Amino acid sequence: MNTLEAIIVAIVEGLTEYLPISSTAHMGFAAALMGLPESEFFKMFQISIQFGAILAVVALYWKKFFDFSNFNFYIKLIIAVIPALVLGYLFDDKIEAVLGNQIAISAVLVLGGVVLIFVDRWFKNPTIIDEKQISNKKALTIGFWQCLAMMPGTSRSAASIIGGMTQGLSRKAAAEFSFFLAVPTMAAATLYSVFLKTWGKGTAGEAKGYEMILQDSSHIMLFLIGNVVAFIVAMIAIKFFIAVLTKFGFKAWGWYRIIIGIVLLIYFWQNPNTQKDESAQSEIVMISNQDQ
Repeated sequence: MNTLEAIIVAIVEGLTEYLPISSTAHMGFAAALMGLPESEFFKMFQISIQFGAILAVVALYWKKFFDFSNFNFYIKLIIAVIPALVLGYLFDDKIEAVLGNQIAISAVLVLGGVVLIFVDRWFKNPTIIDEKQISNKKALTIGFWQCLAMMPGTSRSAASIIGGMTQGLSRKAAAEFSFFLAVPTMAAATLYSVFLKTWGKGTAGEAKGYEMILQDSSHIMLFLIGNVVAFIVAMIAIKFFIAVLTKFGFKAWGWYRIIIGIVLLIYFWQNPNTQKDESAQSEIVMISNQDQ
């Protein structure tokens, strides 16, 4: 992966992380279309540049995150993130094995789009318009909804926002709580992928994420550039999304998912070799897991 390719992937991450269209799916599609090999470093890179997107939320909502008098805010985030931490740890290898299957991810993109088209009809009468009105029980429920995004192509943002709306939150309140919840969720995923997870288990290239970053000056540069670009683009995307969501709802995003998902289904179905490297890597991961 060269610098331009890293910038493109980071732009995709920043644009899609907080939109209900699945950043994982779009980064995977971008990589496949550019012909990038599904290396261990690239998979770690996709997760690690979420750090830049995390900082975008903290920067935009800094008053909320640094209001230490509102202790309940932090309690709710801790409660809501627990399901993702537990289930993410338990199913990490299985999730990783699906990342290279672009046809499956495209299909999930389409199905999620169908759901988004009808979401606004299902939840017409919100009763909660502010984060302070969210109870600990509702926060935990939203946290479980977020776990649906462990299937690549679902969208963490879409799952947690819909989860919020099932609990009576308005579209804006649900979206903002989804942004807040993304910070501990993605911070945990980033820290795990960089410092704790062993990539390429059972191979000669077995290494921690930070070891892969530090083993080459170009990797350090790609890591830094990716996070900076993701931060800048995510700042813009968040403001745009809130404005569009508040005014128009989810239907446009649903149709986008359906259209792009169908186009990509056709493309990957007709070009199976595009997935060749990714599928081979997934097989290696699964074989490695079975040997453990």
